[in-house]
Amino acid sequence: MAWLNRASTVIGTTLDLERTAQELADFTVPRLADGAAVDLLESVLRGEGGARWAGTGAPVTRAVAVSSVPELENLEPDEPGELSVHPRTLITVHCLRAREPVLLGRMRRDDYARVAPTAGAAEAMRRAGVHSYMAVPLVARGVLLGVADFVRGPGSPPFTRSDVELATELASKAAVFIDNARLYGREREHVLSLQRSLLPRATPDTPGLDVFTHYTPSPDPSGVGGDWFDVVALPGGRTALVVGDVMGHGVAAAATMGRLRTVSRTLLALDTAPDRVLARLDLAARDLEDDPVATCLCAVYDPATASCTLAGAGHMPPLLVDTAGEVSRVEVPAGAPLGAGVIPYDPVTVPVAAGQRLVLYTDGLVKTRGGDIEAQVRRLAEAAPAMVERLSASHEPAGIPLGDADRIDESVLLVAAGEELPEGTDLCVWSLPPDGTAAAAARSLVTERLGRWDLAELADVAELIVSELVGNALRYGGGPGQLRLMRGDRLTLEVSDTGPDLPQIQHARLSDEGGRGLQLVNMLSRRWGSCRTPDGKVVWAEQDIPRALS
Repeated sequence: MAWLNRASTVIGTTLDLERTAQELADFTVPRLADGAAVDLLESVLRGEGGARWAGTGAPVTRAVAVSSVPELENLEPDEPGELSVHPRTLITVHCLRAREPVLLGRMRRDDYARVAPTAGAAEAMRRAGVHSYMAVPLVARGVLLGVADFVRGPGSPPFTRSDVELATELASKAAVFIDNARLYGREREHVLSLQRSLLPRATPDTPGLDVFTHYTPSPDPSGVGGDWFDVVALPGGRTALVVGDVMGHGVAAAATMGRLRTVSRTLLALDTAPDRVLARLDLAARDLEDDPVATCLCAVYDPATASCTLAGAGHMPPLLVDTAGEVSRVEVPAGAPLGAGVIPYDPVTVPVAAGQRLVLYTDGLVKTRGGDIEAQVRRLAEAAPAMVERLSASHEPAGIPLGDADRIDESVLLVAAGEELPEGTDLCVWSLPPDGTAAAAARSLVTERLGRWDLAELADVAELIVSELVGNALRYGGGPGQLRLMRGDRLTLEVSDTGPDLPQIQHARLSDEGGRGLQLVNMLSRRWGSCRTPDGKVVWAEQDIPRALS
């Protein structure tokens, strides 16, 4: 009884399925048997529900754990990890089908073929002097999980009915631990699948940036949850970079992460100011039923100025690696986590020139049990140059200070490398006069530039669109500010102003003299939209570039 009680502290120390099975095999040698092996059903190893056996064939099992005294090391059992394909006459198959223990107290010559998986293994058992065998099923909560079999060799007495009862009691305890590991592993896979499905599967084209992302799940099954990242294409070639971490773990944290990511993408489509996006995201977090708290870092990169505007909500500060490999910490003003209700947030703007790399990450990359997180951040800064070089080359962030043995949480790593605009992409920005000559100036600038880009066929439509955008800025926005023209996969026209209201298409009556400008823009462009900026707003429209011209 004391030995069985000790089993509860030695077996099931982790929620790892294979390790739990190995702990069972190791615990029985040499106290109960001279050799032990554990085979689990293939369905159990896949995280499924085991088997409620009703068939007549042999269940598909896989060898998971083997343990023996030194004298029986060469018995040739199935190697852990190998699929066990056994004849139906094997005793372990009968044990699985009947769910009853099997005992061969004193083995005869023909018994070895009924015990060993192969003829070679049977001969090895006979030569080693194995003389007694028993097998017990592993059943927990009415579900068949696998089988454990035991042998005794020279110098040990044969198995008795008392040994079978002892092994059966031990197997019932171990089966609960194995089933717990199976259920926990299945839950982890479900959370991980949900987590991955809520993360972006691909990143959009980012003019002036080369973006690399890497998500690493937690080695601890309970650590999967709410880390996320996002890369969002914004008007005028701008790019939003977001990393965040929902406090807590499990399905609830992953679901909350998905909701916050969806809200942040929606907000970024309406506003390019990271501080205002975080303020509204905080309000959205407080409206969720479970009152989540999350950290978040939002950055918006503008290729026209080669700079990045950042705002943080209780998140880890990013790192900036310059062209010489020197690393500095970007001092983003500390803000309260999302859901705490402490706003506003303060933005900071940093240049990200070609060759420089901005490193955003979640705390799982530096957090350890009982470790100094500031010391880990310094270690991360030291490793950052080599780490981002490897990530850029192979999409694997080698050189991260924390290994699997030290990590306790999932992590996100996002590296944005500044680069020259790719070939075929051009970006022009002009300041427009704040008076009635702005429309003519805008048409002239657009026509001249399209001619230089060999896109003169698009000039007529582009002139009409830019005229309407400038006209709206003059009438409703306090006058136009800048005209931005970008050629990439499509042609994008953008006009900024200081007006606070985003324009909407109006339902003009037949007798109305105005109100049809945006209807015209809507019909002439592939798509159009408006977005707030720190200084006002921009209104933009896109035109497709015909394949022959591109």
